[in-house]
Amino acid sequence: MTLNLPRPGAPWDGNPPLNLARWCLQRHAEDPESAGRLAFTFVHEGGDTESWTYAQVWERVQRLARGLLAGGLEPGDRVLVRLPHSPDYAFAFFGATLAGLVPIPASPLLTAEEATFLGEDAQATALITTWELRLDDFEGATLLPGDLDMLDGPGPLPETHAEDPAFLIYTSGTTDRPKGAVHAHRTVHGRAMMREGWQDFRPTDITLHAGTLNWSYTLGVGLMDPWAAGAHAVLAGGASTPDRWPALIRDLGVTIFVAVPTVYRQMLKYARPEDAGGTLRHVLCAGEPLSPVLLAEWQKRVGTPMYESLGMTEVSTYISSGPQTPTRPGTPGRPQPGRRVAILPVEDDGTPASTTPLPAGEIGLLAVHRSDPGLMLGYWRRPDEDAAVARGEWFTGGDLSTLDADGYLWFHGRADDVIKSFGYRLSPVEIEHTIEAFPAVSEAAVVAHHVDEMKTLVTACLVPREGQTLDAAAIAALRAHVAQHLAEYKRPHEYVVVEALPRTRNGKLLRRALIEQIETQDQNEGGRG
Repeated sequence: MTLNLPRPGAPWDGNPPLNLARWCLQRHAEDPESAGRLAFTFVHEGGDTESWTYAQVWERVQRLARGLLAGGLEPGDRVLVRLPHSPDYAFAFFGATLAGLVPIPASPLLTAEEATFLGEDAQATALITTWELRLDDFEGATLLPGDLDMLDGPGPLPETHAEDPAFLIYTSGTTDRPKGAVHAHRTVHGRAMMREGWQDFRPTDITLHAGTLNWSYTLGVGLMDPWAAGAHAVLAGGASTPDRWPALIRDLGVTIFVAVPTVYRQMLKYARPEDAGGTLRHVLCAGEPLSPVLLAEWQKRVGTPMYESLGMTEVSTYISSGPQTPTRPGTPGRPQPGRRVAILPVEDDGTPASTTPLPAGEIGLLAVHRSDPGLMLGYWRRPDEDAAVARGEWFTGGDLSTLDADGYLWFHGRADDVIKSFGYRLSPVEIEHTIEAFPAVSEAAVVAHHVDEMKTLVTACLVPREGQTLDAAAIAALRAHVAQHLAEYKRPHEYVVVEALPRTRNGKLLRRALIEQIETQDQNEGGRG
């Protein structure tokens, strides 16, 4: 398997033996004091639960690994996992990784065409799926859940190494097709930094993640990290209704809850998270920026600390607040202990100008040192994409940011989200935070509305709070509020009221979809002010 992103200054000598699944599970499963401790509980849609101890999870993962190899697969083979959110998804992923295979987590919501692309692009030799989600044109082996229950083999299991591929995650790219980020087994060392700097998972914790297992956020923070810490990980199937999470937290005695900010926003609006009980130590959020207004409302009503992190598919989370890094509204925190992070100069088109880091307070391109153990090996068969993100010893992901004198990072949007209007470069995030502090606004998204080749209007799309109306008088008051907090050149030229902001299934804002919606909307429609 050839990858194209060399890593200078790796923090170990050579390429030592290492396996992600062994790292997370084996020592707990083989220690008599922890083998019988609960490792995994899955709550099904109807409320029924299934639970496994560390010894039981490890036994099943080993059996699956042996069976996959006995069926003819070889270490390094790619395996597309296209299953519903379920225990089978977890066991298939970790079993494949233990066998030295490279699982590819895929969403069951993908169309057959989209899933086929992933399999073909990754050159997958096996597909783990259900009868309903099978791909008729897939040329490799197809395994169904019933097959997984029967899998086993003689072994032995292969030895994997730190720099060997462990899994392949597809993410949106600069082209019209997703690109695969290949992660090595040494990612566990990067995840250890996350536990120290953000999560604070302990063996006594019961964690609950609100996401689904096709998402790296859930696979990592929902399973890998609590298991590596010896904690009890809980996941839930079925609908993600706002009132479900406080009840599960209370009934299961959850100590750390994990979700995207959108889930917390929905809980505050449609449920009563303050009724979740007193077991929570803190909650974690990632996947989208945390609004200072949302943070303040959570702290006022619930009181439990909320720790944010910033990351990306290619390196997971590496900037965060946590028990040792006090939360500051508007910033996701500081680089986690052990991380090397810099802000690089950037040209007007968003590309790096040099590899010399900027001083505190200057806006540039956020970069992670390429020796970071959590950084991907590279993009699968995308040398051009690899070259686009490598700048000397740095990996650049496209986020415009500043580091203040205390080391806190202030996010200024994606380089390709930055708005150029009337000669100014504007950060949509800064403007959004100001607007969301206005009492009648629940959410805001600021985008560039290109009227013509010479004119770009800064447009704020607004979702009103429940029970509030953003009529002409309210918009006028909002304009006055913004004028109090932002320089004139940063203030939106127009305001559009929308029912909801378009987001991905994982809660990330789809700015392009919002721009298209605005451009096709009748310019005289009500709500534009």
